[in-house]
Amino acid sequence: MTGRDRLRELLDAVLDEDNQRLDDMAGTAYSSRFHFSREVARGTGETPVALRRRVMLERSAWRVSRGLSVTDAAFEAGYESVEGFSRAFARAYGVPPSALSARGSRPGQARTHWLPAPNGVHFHPPLSLWVHDSEEVPPMHVSAQLLQHDVDDTGHLVDRVASIPDEDYRRAVLPGQVVLSFDGEEPSVAAVLEHHVFSKEVWVAAFEGTDFPERGGDDPASLAARHEAIAPRWLAVCRDIEQRQAWDDRLIDALCDPPESFQVGSVVAHVLSFGAHRRQLARLMLRAAGHDVDDGDPITWSRKRYEA
Repeated sequence: MTGRDRLRELLDAVLDEDNQRLDDMAGTAYSSRFHFSREVARGTGETPVALRRRVMLERSAWRVSRGLSVTDAAFEAGYESVEGFSRAFARAYGVPPSALSARGSRPGQARTHWLPAPNGVHFHPPLSLWVHDSEEVPPMHVSAQLLQHDVDDTGHLVDRVASIPDEDYRRAVLPGQVVLSFDGEEPSVAAVLEHHVFSKEVWVAAFEGTDFPERGGDDPASLAARHEAIAPRWLAVCRDIEQRQAWDDRLIDALCDPPESFQVGSVVAHVLSFGAHRRQLARLMLRAAGHDVDDGDPITWSRKRYEA
């Protein structure tokens, strides 16, 4: 199967009418949630959920402009309420869908409904996609590279520790080692990688407005499952921030006691900075225990990404 065929297969899974959830998309593509999300993000520069939401909105804009009711468009696009659809539409286009319905559109104006995208994938009427060949492997802004490399490199390390003895995984290589004072000691590979994954779980909960997450297991299998679950959600959060250019917005984190205010961009920088530190700490500890491990260089990762 060629790379082009695989991209098309991924896009079909993302945009299938029956695939409302990430699990459904991944199942259609015969892949795990994590690997499906990673393939789609590598091929398009967007997470599956963000890609589907954008293309569905483009289709809705085209359909509403040709007479479909806003209510029908909302449920056709997979929204649970007209109000939620209208908010998302207005955020994307700057006007409510009712304005487009009233204004209408002339034949041949499909591209006027295209939203900004990091790739050439757009809705093309009546029921297909338009993919620019020159954008099938899109360039990634440095922030997108840092985010995706962090996720991919974490997955690589979690896979790596699954093959080492548990005593090496849990050995206190650096007794007293503290990365952040409020996180406590992280003397072992197990502690470092668990804190790294848990950091994303906490911040995603803050952005999504959900309860403080329960801490899962720290054995390699449990850690892999936790990372696979949180990685696409973290990328979706960051992609949403980028699309809304909300880097200077402030997040009031009610999970803190008392609640604390954070600049959104500084939170992402915090996660990436200490994530990079922890990944290199894990490598240092693995080498100290006599295990071979790569250097985690983003240049090497990027080359493999474009050659894949």
